Formats: sequence, structure tokens, C-alpha cells
Amino acid sequence: MKVIHWKTLTLLVVLILTGLWCVGLVRHLDVEAHDTQSILGSSPLYSLTGANGWINSKPLSPRDLKGKVVLVDFWDYSCINCIRAIPYIRAWEDKYRNSGLVVIGVHTPEFDVEKQMANVEKAVKRFGVTYPVALDSDYRIWNAFHNQYWPANYFIDSRGKVRYEHFGEGDYDRSERWIQELLKEASSTPLPASPVTANGQGAEAAADLNDVRSQETYIGYARADNFVSRGGIRRDTEFSYTEPTHLRLNEWGFSGQWLDQRQAAVLKAAGGKIIFRFHARDLHLVLGPSTLGRAIRFRVTVDGQAPGPNHGFDTDAQGNGVVTDDRLYQLIRQKGSVRDQTFVIEFLDPGVRAFSFTFG
Repeated sequence: MKVIHWKTLTLLVVLILTGLWCVGLVRHLDVEAHDTQSILGSSPLYSLTGANGWINSKPLSPRDLKGKVVLVDFWDYSCINCIRAIPYIRAWEDKYRNSGLVVIGVHTPEFDVEKQMANVEKAVKRFGVTYPVALDSDYRIWNAFHNQYWPANYFIDSRGKVRYEHFGEGDYDRSERWIQELLKEASSTPLPASPVTANGQGAEAAADLNDVRSQETYIGYARADNFVSRGGIRRDTEFSYTEPTHLRLNEWGFSGQWLDQRQAAVLKAAGGKIIFRFHARDLHLVLGPSTLGRAIRFRVTVDGQAPGPNHGFDTDAQGNGVVTDDRLYQLIRQKGSVRDQTFVIEFLDPGVRAFSFTFG
């Protein structure tokens, strides 16, 4: 009969005990994973793992957000509606951060240039955004939420369930009441009842919606409307356009040498213009240099005159300004009564890229 050596016996005991410990660990992890899955299993928060990058934070997962009330804000840094909502998002994050609220800005780009991390980082800094921002360049998070709007706010309770949705600007008091309600459910900590006050400056200021008769207008041919320069838009072809005359409200056109592409038009020679007949307090234009690091000078007029006190945040009283980054530029903010007027922007240098007009 063979006799098992004591060293061998000791080794067998160690292996058995190790195996039992591993089984226990696996069961523990299974229970914890099942618990997380039961809380967040149906939550679109799982889509955060598909982000193309993060700003102001390490990548966040559903496990990081377990037990938290989460506000997911879909935005785009050139979207004027998103820009005007940012002061409220910042104020909510500041007021309720210590009460358990996590704000996540999901940046889903409209234009290809907005997929660039450097451009989003500049926008985050410019708007004073300090909460986590997930880059959603491939629309993975957008699609998981079945979202269709900029801006869009999703209010998610501590168990990962979307409890309230709000699309577009406005109704901020109601949104804040939902934040308070979800935080009360998650914790018995008392919360201040008064709503935040947010006073945006420049493009962040609320629109004068009672007197806006002009709508967002795209310059790239894929979505361009109301273009009236003679001959129409020449797609993907450099062409010398003639300035249109006798514009009706919301009609627009080019003057000079332009190359109109799907998302934007590129000016090929100095002196080119864009002309637009508008009715709104504020006029904005999304612009950028076609060559990184290039500065492009411009001058704007309204009904043939320098804007004077009606100049925007990105122009002076004489109408002068400079394009340096791909972003929204506020060119006109009127102080007095609003009427139909003709806006002209002339570029003193070639190489600008023009995307879209927005109004407020």
C-alpha cells in the first residue's frame, strides 16, 4: 500500500481550501453583478461605455453611478439652444452635487469638425463646464437613449431608471423640481426649495422668442434652403457668385468665390460675402477656419450700416471681428425694436468655412 507523504497531503489541503475560496469569490461577484444588473440592467447608462473619450473625468460606468441621481444632458457646442441652456445645467450641478446629483454632458456633434477632442475641450473651457463630458462622436449613447434633440435632458433615478425627459430650452423650474424629487427619494437629506437663478451672458442669454421670425438656416448644400443667388448652389464646385438683390425675409445668398460642400461653404478668395434678410434680436453664424491656426478677419453691416450698439459678443461697434476657431459667433444683438433687416458679412481673408445661421 502506498503512503501519501505529509508534504503532498499539505499541498492537497491548500489546493482544496483555495478552490473553496475561489468558488466563494465567484459567487460573491455573481451576486454583486446581479445586484448591479437588477438596478441598472434596463438603463441606457450602460451606453456610456461606448463614449469616444471623456473630459473633466475618468470614464464613468454604471457601477460608478450606482445609487446616484443622474442628469444626462445631450448637447452640441455650436447649438445655440444648447448654449442658452448651459447656465442652468451648471447651476444645478453646483447646487446639488453634494446632495448626490451627477451631471453628465454628452457631446453629440452635428458637424464633423465637432468630433475633434480639441474643439470640444475649447468649448468646455469657454462655457465654464466643470462636470464630466462624454464624447459621443459615433452616436452610440444618443442611439441608446433613442434621442432626437439638442438639447435633451434625461433625469435618471438612483436605480438607473429614466423618470423624466425634457427637450429643448425652457421649463427650467419643472426640471429642477424633478431633480429635487429624485434626490429626496434617494436620501432623506433636506433640500433647498428655491430654484436656481441663471443669467447667461453673450450667446448664453435667453432668446427673445416673442419676436423671432427667422429660423436656423444651413449653408452646406445638404440642408440649404432659401438660397437665391443667381444660378443656385453649385454642389462641390468652386464658383463665382453674384450678390442677390431684393431679398425677401429669410432669403440669402453668396457674393464672391465659394466652394459649397455638404456641411459648409469655403471661401476661396478674399472679399466674399454672405447676405441674409432676417428678423430677430440676435443673429449667430457658425464659422471656422479651413486651415488650423489661421485667423480670418471679417466685417458685418445691417442695412448697409455698421451695427454700432447692436453689435454682438464677437463683433465691435464697427462690425469688425476675427474667426479663429470652429464655433458659433454672435454677430448681432439688437438693443431696440426688431424689424426685417439685411445682414451682410464680408470676409477680408480667404479660407473661412461657414456652416449655419441661428437666431434668438
